[in-house]
Amino acid sequence: MLIHKIYQELQDIPEDKLAEIYDLIHYFRLGLGQEQIQPRIPGLLTGTLGDDFFEPLSEEELQQWE
Repeated sequence: MLIHKIYQELQDIPEDKLAEIYDLIHYFRLGLGQEQIQPRIPGLLTGTLGDDFFEPLSEEELQQWE
């Protein structure tokens, strides 16, 4: 069984490194129970854009982007 292989590997880890392994396992396990976040789909916006959005930027605003 895989759990026995993991246990055998843990026995060979130095005592001063076990805290790091514990943290890794603990936080990994906690993450398993969290809700999966849906990946962002580029290009899909919620809401609406006003006409001002499509107006050209002023020269001053263009300079700020450069």
